[in-house]
Order: sequence, then structure tokens, then C-alpha cells
Amino acid sequence: MSSQSSPLPPPDSSTPIKTVKVEIKGRVQGVFYRDWTVQNATELGLKGWVRNRRDGSVEALFYGSVDKVGEMQERCRRGPPSAVVTGVNVSPCEEDPGAGFERRPTV
Repeated sequence: MSSQSSPLPPPDSSTPIKTVKVEIKGRVQGVFYRDWTVQNATELGLKGWVRNRRDGSVEALFYGSVDKVGEMQERCRRGPPSAVVTGVNVSPCEEDPGAGFERRPTV
């Protein structure tokens, strides 16, 4: 059974939850990194958002089970085929992730 056919169950008190903010550096704009992130985060059942930053990086917030957030962090280190990721900074976060996973405007 693949992860695409079994969505993440809603978090409950027995599921460890994690929220992180991630900054991805390298050639990550103009290579469909945000769309790729939305697709992967949705596949993993995560909540949050992704956006470009004017400094050329991509910033994202991921909320979900510890395992799924960890998997997404690893995926971000690779990125989509056209990206060249040179650095990923991860920090804990308490920001509200919102209801789903969305692409936000550049800041």
C-alpha cells in the first residue's frame, strides 16, 4: 500500500507532532520548487505553506507527524530535478500552519 492511497490520519494526543520552518538555498527559484513542495507536502499529509524570498531562497513551514515532517525535510535537501540545493536550514516553529498546504506570495 503506497502513501498516496492512505492519507495521514488527523493528529491525536498519541501522535507526536512537529512544526518547523525551513529555508532552502541554491538554485531553487524558477525550477518549480514551490509547486514540487506543495505536491510532496500534500502527498505526505502535511499542513503549512511555501514561498519564494527576494534573496533567492525558498522558505516553507511544515506541520505534521514527526516522521512525515522529517521525510519532507529530507526531500527538500534533494528538491525537484532542475533544482540545485546548496543548503537547508531547519528551525523549530510555533506559527499556525493553516488548514492545508498552500503556495504563498514572495516576501
